[in-house]
Amino acid sequence: MAKDKKKRKEIKRKLLHKYRLVILNESTFEEKISFKLNRLNVFVTGTMFIIVLIGVTTLIIAFTPLREYIPGYSSTRLKRQATDLTYKTDSLVTVLNYTNRYLDNVRKVLRGDIENNQVNRDSLFEQYKLDPASVDLTPIRQDLLLREEVELEDKYNLFERDIENLGTLFFSPVNGTISQGFDQKTKHYAVDLVAPRETPVKSIADGTVLFAEWTTETGYVMIIEHQEGITSVYKHNGSLSKAQGDLVRAGEVIASIGNTGELTTGPHLHFELWRKGKPVDPQNYIDFN
Repeated sequence: MAKDKKKRKEIKRKLLHKYRLVILNESTFEEKISFKLNRLNVFVTGTMFIIVLIGVTTLIIAFTPLREYIPGYSSTRLKRQATDLTYKTDSLVTVLNYTNRYLDNVRKVLRGDIENNQVNRDSLFEQYKLDPASVDLTPIRQDLLLREEVELEDKYNLFERDIENLGTLFFSPVNGTISQGFDQKTKHYAVDLVAPRETPVKSIADGTVLFAEWTTETGYVMIIEHQEGITSVYKHNGSLSKAQGDLVRAGEVIASIGNTGELTTGPHLHFELWRKGKPVDPQNYIDFN
């Protein structure tokens, strides 16, 4: 115990022992500055200086562009580019999901797997739409003027906008005899039109070709998207004269009658008509006689 006390007193004496730091003129040995120091003061002062130095260095690195010159730190420009690429990637993923859903719907149309009440095109991509509550829908002055102009034009329009009344405006895709009609119970969402091989098949209205390829079950198939949510499907064609993405006019030849695919019993056209993602009876829209 006595040795421990003696040792502690010796350490305390060494820490508190006074020293004098003198700065002299080398030529005249004149005393310029002098400091009284001890080991404890030097230790405390040195520790505080190191802490302040570390703090200042950290602030400089964190809040000034100097950090870009330190290996391992990315520049502000690179971070901005990375952020822009992240937003673009997110947008591309959304578009890709939207496209995949749309293509799945097209595949179901080709296979005839869609029930009449199973698909609602307006709700297929509901999760990718903006929340209407978050959008300011208050019309601006230019919008009001445009509405008045459109209403004035529609006032003297000779054609009704109701899609149910557009049937007489559709061309018959082919001149032929109906061998089988539309039947929801058997999932035959089409009208089969028998005609001689190589008879021209025409587009029922203006539109854009969404699909024009060969399928195992239904041979050469073409799908055309029209206005007002109308989609027409032409199956078992002998050949196709349009490609995906082509614009077609009403009455324009798009294919020819054939007997292609596994699910065919002779030269004919399997014609389907879809309205807003639901199959409808083509005879309610087109006069095949």
